[in-house]
Amino acid sequence: MSRFTILLAGPIHASARLLAEVRGTRTIAADAGIAHAATLALSPELWVGDFDSHEGEDPVDVPRHEWPRDKDRTDGEIAISEAFERGASSVLLVGAFGGRTDHVFSHLVVALRESAAGRPVTMFDGREWAFPLAAGRQAFASEPGAQFSILKFSDLRGLTIEGARFPLDRADIAFSSILTQSNEAIGREVTIDLADGRAVFLLQADPARR
Repeated sequence: MSRFTILLAGPIHASARLLAEVRGTRTIAADAGIAHAATLALSPELWVGDFDSHEGEDPVDVPRHEWPRDKDRTDGEIAISEAFERGASSVLLVGAFGGRTDHVFSHLVVALRESAAGRPVTMFDGREWAFPLAAGRQAFASEPGAQFSILKFSDLRGLTIEGARFPLDRADIAFSSILTQSNEAIGREVTIDLADGRAVFLLQADPARR
């Protein structure tokens, strides 16, 4: 089993943390995400997509699987599927934020869906993390002052937040509520305990950003 990085087309910040996270991982590029390979010193073992957004010269040393533009899966979904078929133990999506809003939404939904099925998918662009939340207790390393939010994809039941400026204790939160937006870590760990619901934990890697 291996950790895989999936390169998507959104903007990235090639921070030391991002470089460290992707170092040594197996890599698959989705369409225009191939542009991040050189920046992150990665050598993709596969390049997939319909190639409707890639610009520039094609890398000659990367195997290419081309899909028709009219298809029922995104390029990112295809890349994730390829990673797990090749034995991925977990997948990190890089370049999943920014750009078109519908693409960002689809990446979040796919990450939730795959993680719920036992195929862990997280997202990191060098500035912000996205972690699908599962029922139960999860702890996330943070820096004091780091901003975070919980994006809901359903009503949440029994939500507890510890290590935060605005804690919660077994709260039931309606999907329509914005109570879980814009919180702040007060130490080096934020703990989330969720009884039931579908949500994504967004955490800034750089506490200086507001």
